[in-house]
Amino acid sequence: MSIMRSRISRRTVTVLAVALLSLCVPAGSRAGASDRLPPLQRDADALRDDGVTGVSVRLETPDGVRTVRSGVSDLSTGQPVVTDGYLRIGSATKTFVAVVLLQLVGEGRLSLDDTVDTWLPGLVRGHGNDGHRVTLRQLLQHTSGLPDYIGDVVPDLSAAGYRANRWTTYTSRQRLALAMKHQPSFAPGAGWEYSNTNYVLLGMVIKAATGHSWEYEVRARIVRPLRLTRTLTPGNWPFLPGPHAQDYQQFEPGGVMTDTTVAYLPFDADADGSMISTAADTNRFLTALVLGRLLAPAQLAEMQRTVEVPADRGFPPGTRDGLGLFWTPLSCGGGYWGHSGDGFGYLVWPATTPDGRITVTVSLHSRPGDESSATRQMRDVTALVDRALCSDRRHLREQHAATMLNEVAATSPHSPPYPPAKPDSRISRKPRT
Repeated sequence: MSIMRSRISRRTVTVLAVALLSLCVPAGSRAGASDRLPPLQRDADALRDDGVTGVSVRLETPDGVRTVRSGVSDLSTGQPVVTDGYLRIGSATKTFVAVVLLQLVGEGRLSLDDTVDTWLPGLVRGHGNDGHRVTLRQLLQHTSGLPDYIGDVVPDLSAAGYRANRWTTYTSRQRLALAMKHQPSFAPGAGWEYSNTNYVLLGMVIKAATGHSWEYEVRARIVRPLRLTRTLTPGNWPFLPGPHAQDYQQFEPGGVMTDTTVAYLPFDADADGSMISTAADTNRFLTALVLGRLLAPAQLAEMQRTVEVPADRGFPPGTRDGLGLFWTPLSCGGGYWGHSGDGFGYLVWPATTPDGRITVTVSLHSRPGDESSATRQMRDVTALVDRALCSDRRHLREQHAATMLNEVAATSPHSPPYPPAKPDSRISRKPRT
């Protein structure tokens, strides 16, 4: 999710940290030592030196697993970042939900062309919103135009507001009702705008189609079969199990770091971004997904049928949106699949090459309070992911082939040229992935 930098939406919440960790080391000494470090460690240290309290990276290639960490787990104790600790994965939850939905499509239990009203009659109504016109595909791909509820559950974007409101719980219907107080961004299918409301609705559709909660279906269909023993669907349970690093949010430029390890339940507790996992588990999940172990070929092809993400939405240049999965170009050719996630004090970025050969998860444990720092952080994280996935030069041929296939898919009828979306002035925010 994202809170600040242009809009609150679950893709990239607010902010990083002030540079607290390397002030006592002479600059010349740091530069000389840095030159001797492996590239992955240098990239993690660069994020730490730019103010992130804690950074961890897990990279899996045919040559094995590499993990690096930088900074501290806890500002009060100075303990180093834990290895493969538990993480809030934020909007990366959406990929799990999309897999369940597509499995149900493969079983013939629903269709991507079903409307919301087919499964949730009468719920999407008011201020120009109409569930008769919105399809499940449009929910999955953020082309529904439905307004985002996130701005309505953050009444006070400050440390005091976080503490006062973090225990407040909402049902899915209550989140949807908040969204329905606002007009849609555009007519269904006429544009692209990231909205967490889409996936709250998809969680409700899963319940309507199966009789079980989306959490139950994720556990039964994904978590247990893949043996993701450290992946959780905590609901309104707000705490992280140990071991884990503390998460810190800077709510204003130059402000103090607030410990935000306890979930902000108004947006950390539904199908749009509530899951907890580890880097090892998220890597295993993404690899299994792209290798076809979770979806039949027809459904995986639908998931990877992309539309253009407008350039002004804060995503890396050239990003395209599938069904619960984003495609991002690589500097070495081809691209990668993934879905980042964030919230107050955390950012997780899982990504994999199209054949699952190289997979990486980057996690940051603090966010900054100013837009320039947040923009710089996102640039540095995406550059780290790019360099990590490009580390195996033998992989370039497959990457280029994947790019060509993706370009063919992009010419489908589901990939129209979209006009700019109508700005949402309710609260400054950015999409959450």
